[in-house]
Amino acid sequence: MDECKPLVSGTAAGAPKALRKVPPKSRLADKVVFVLGGPGSGKGTQCAKLVEDYGFTHLSAGDLLRDEVKSRSEVGQMCMYLMTEGKLVPMEVTMQLLKSAMEAAPTRNFLIDGFPRALDQALAFEKEVTAAAGAYTRPLFGST
Repeated sequence: MDECKPLVSGTAAGAPKALRKVPPKSRLADKVVFVLGGPGSGKGTQCAKLVEDYGFTHLSAGDLLRDEVKSRSEVGQMCMYLMTEGKLVPMEVTMQLLKSAMEAAPTRNFLIDGFPRALDQALAFEKEVTAAAGAYTRPLFGST
């Protein structure tokens, strides 16, 4: 449980100061590790070990997209259309799905596989998601 910090506030006309506890602002993430590698390179195997040994939360961009499609939401229907057409889902959609999953996760350390696919996506993720959260982001490369 997060430690609460005291907040001192006063009232008018010299009344005694009250002390109340306010929880510190929670962070979205402490660490984010992008797990990169080609198909069959062992990303899933390594992620399972890191989850077991260090308590990371593993987020698969592909799994999140498939779950969104299954939900039949408006976003899911758009994703399904793009995927059946052989097109990539916009990075903003994938980043929002990842951010939502991070917010709902029980831990603050994340392994993300299947994203980013290019440097511009990594930079956008760092700027839009982790920089605001004060997280440390670095890639972890799977062997090929």
